[in-house]
Amino acid sequence: MRAPAGREAEPEDGADRTPLLGESQPGTVPTCCSARYNLALLAFFGFFLLYALRVNLSVALVDMVELNTSLAKNTTSKVCPEHSSALNIPRNTTGKKYSWDADTQGWILGSFFYGYIITQIPGGYFARKIGGKLLLGFGILGTAVFTLFTPLAADLGVGYLIAVRALEGLGEGVTFPAMHAMWSSWAPPLERSKLLSISYAGAQLGTVVSLPLSGLICYYVNWIYVFYIFGALGVFWFIFWIWLVSDTPETHRRISPTEREYILSSLKDQLSTQKSVPWEPMLKSLPLWAIVVAHFSYNWTFYTLLTLLPTYMKEILRFDAQENGFLSALPYFGCWLCIIMSGQIADYLREKQNLSTVCVRKTFTLIGMIGPAVFLVAAGFIGCDYTLAVAFLTISTTLGGFCTSGFGINHLDIAPSYAGILLGITNSFATIPGMVGPVIAKSLTHDNTVGEWQTVFYIAASINLFGAIFFALFGSGEVQDWAINGRHLHRN
Repeated sequence: MRAPAGREAEPEDGADRTPLLGESQPGTVPTCCSARYNLALLAFFGFFLLYALRVNLSVALVDMVELNTSLAKNTTSKVCPEHSSALNIPRNTTGKKYSWDADTQGWILGSFFYGYIITQIPGGYFARKIGGKLLLGFGILGTAVFTLFTPLAADLGVGYLIAVRALEGLGEGVTFPAMHAMWSSWAPPLERSKLLSISYAGAQLGTVVSLPLSGLICYYVNWIYVFYIFGALGVFWFIFWIWLVSDTPETHRRISPTEREYILSSLKDQLSTQKSVPWEPMLKSLPLWAIVVAHFSYNWTFYTLLTLLPTYMKEILRFDAQENGFLSALPYFGCWLCIIMSGQIADYLREKQNLSTVCVRKTFTLIGMIGPAVFLVAAGFIGCDYTLAVAFLTISTTLGGFCTSGFGINHLDIAPSYAGILLGITNSFATIPGMVGPVIAKSLTHDNTVGEWQTVFYIAASINLFGAIFFALFGSGEVQDWAINGRHLHRN
């Protein structure tokens, strides 16, 4: 119910104070060919390449390692029978092989995150100071360039490869905080779920395409071209990004006046103009720590599967390299679809059904964390039933897509002006699973038995469950008082 003319309604204490949720929007601004959706599309392709650059090593590594290296520490389970396609096409065997045992492989896979964690908070801080366009663009460019050097680094020695992967992580570390900072100026509140889900869904599709394509390249050509092809595409994307994107609607050269006014008016009561960052109240904010715990928990499962699913497919289910890539990608195709659809559903529930922001964020987070935990545990109990194994892992990863419209964009709900910094903070903690998860999983699966992999799945599911409960108890959907100039400005 609207307030009388000349005076706005004052929400009751405890009510969802998300601006614009019950207010009419200034005019109908088309989405097709709009500047904000063009930004989402370019960001989609950027994150597509970002994750292609990140995960291609997971597939290539299977082909880079000598089959009988340190057999006592890196064996293939014989519990399940060989399962390969009827087609018997000779594979290319010219790729160089390296004597890396299971522990060494774990450090190689985890090394990326040692660089990734360093640039998270600085990425959010500098994105707020200088804008996210250049930061995100050069972050992906740097990652692409170092990817091109990966074959050379592997040839020089494992230490060089670990160093190059860590440098790739440095480049990628700024990308998500920079993107969040850009969306704080570009995304109208009632379109946040849609716009962010489109841009970040590129990461899942990049995984979907990269895993099978990398497998095909390794199988028919040579694993070195996995890095050359995706690295070159990253450099090509950078040119379009620099040419077509602007940091804010005010500086965009081709945006329509109507769209510019629509975006700016929708954000006028949410953005802070103060130059300093309120570090102390920010770090004491319980809603921020709710996102931290949820992000950490979700990423433990996500990174464990992202880096080790090809290995599980090969060593336990015993699919060949060609099938391995396609089947490893299937869960992320489901997740990509879920991210796109959940973004649309989340904004529909907020705008048309008048559900509060906090209700939508918590519901989507619970679905996206408890669901994957259940099916991940179930996947460890179906033995050598290939169909069920792939189905359960696919359902588990697919349901995780709900989290993008849950805690994944909650930073913009509680502090739009500092969204990049908040994501830097939460992603710093959420990077720790990427650093230690593969190492722990590899150390638990030396004999590659079903029981060992069940333990890996148990750990991931338990952490997921804890994160879901914590966010449900302490998450928020309101702009926090410390995130704006005046303590009650967002009530107006």
